[in-house]
Amino acid sequence: MFTGIVKDIGTVESAARQGSGMRLKVRYTSQAEFGDLCIDESVSIGGACQTVVATGPGWFEVDTVAETLKKTTLGSFRPGAKVNLERAVRPMDRLGGHFVLGHVDGVGRVSRIEEVGGSRMISVAFDSRFDAWIVSAGSIAIDGVSLTVASVEPGEFTVAIIPYTFANTTITGLAAGSEVNLEFDILGKYVARQHSAAAPPSQESSRITESWLSGQGFA
Repeated sequence: MFTGIVKDIGTVESAARQGSGMRLKVRYTSQAEFGDLCIDESVSIGGACQTVVATGPGWFEVDTVAETLKKTTLGSFRPGAKVNLERAVRPMDRLGGHFVLGHVDGVGRVSRIEEVGGSRMISVAFDSRFDAWIVSAGSIAIDGVSLTVASVEPGEFTVAIIPYTFANTTITGLAAGSEVNLEFDILGKYVARQHSAAAPPSQESSRITESWLSGQGFA
């Protein structure tokens, strides 16, 4: 698990196809944060949780499976690409962002970027089937960065980016049309699922039935 607080910006050194998957080699700059990274550890690369399979001075490698390549932007990575990096959170760490699992829900597309008083307002279009998982003032992870939703409309949300976050993450390289990895707040997903499970069954009569009331503890 992660918190969406980026610790370093890495550089993809190689992206080699292996069957239906890919072996990624990533170089990092922060020895203090990643110098003791070990094989089998989890690391967030651009918001996607990956398992370290090899390490060396200033670099590590991961094997990315076909499902991850399908649901994220990792399949488009090329040598030289910049990626947000974060190691898995430890029990004693501060939860500076929000609960981020590194399980990307889908890819969004930046629709516009506006500069407002030194900060940036970034709007992202996404698949509207995720509408129930996002609320204004809630949390969302964009390429692994924990952000607060400023506003939301069907199929689009806007976040406010402070200058520090803009300068110290790959968000600085985004432009209209850029694709980004999105992970919606896990708490919102559970609430939406619970609400869906508790809703009356969809029937032609659209009535609350005796069996439904019994299942909810009312009869």
